[in-house]
Amino acid sequence: MSRTDLEIETPRGPAVVAVSDPSGPALSLLVLGHGAGGGVDAPDLVAVCDAAVAAGVRVALVTQPYRVAGRRAPAPAGHLDEAWTAVVRAIGVPGMPLIVGGRSSGARVACRTATTLGAAGVLALAFPLHPPGKPEKSRAGELPTDLPALVINGDRDPFGVPEPAGTVEVAVRPGAVHDLRKGLSDSVVIAIEWLRRHSWAR
Repeated sequence: MSRTDLEIETPRGPAVVAVSDPSGPALSLLVLGHGAGGGVDAPDLVAVCDAAVAAGVRVALVTQPYRVAGRRAPAPAGHLDEAWTAVVRAIGVPGMPLIVGGRSSGARVACRTATTLGAAGVLALAFPLHPPGKPEKSRAGELPTDLPALVINGDRDPFGVPEPAGTVEVAVRPGAVHDLRKGLSDSVVIAIEWLRRHSWAR
């Protein structure tokens, strides 16, 4: 595995991208974003990255401009989407299947932009269905309905768990909360098996 760190200019300031390449030819490109107050060093992102690279996937971990600038409070959704779109377009490889995803806020950004970016699929870790204690404020409408998506959520996540619908599969992890640390290795296996099923990984 080889890793390259890039700084990419976006309309919202520079983003930082860590690209990890497999030892052989890459079957697909998986681009992952972080949660609202966290970074790309979150345990679930690191574990999925390592396992996907080992399975022949090029993985890019994207740090949004607001985090690069040292802010913890997330930028507005439109700004996040704009920066993310610029990054994914800059690192995309013609002819290579693109899978977008991330954890929590990053999963929402990936879902909202997947169709525009021509993604083949979406991998959503800990998709925050609603703010804690406010199930009436559902974000289910952000989940893509026109391409394969895998959502991995804990059954004790205070942000809720989406329902499977259409092309959206939901893997509910017993005992896990929003950080997905409980049973993480099993969650990673589920993610890699989903990639393999679509011929995006070895």
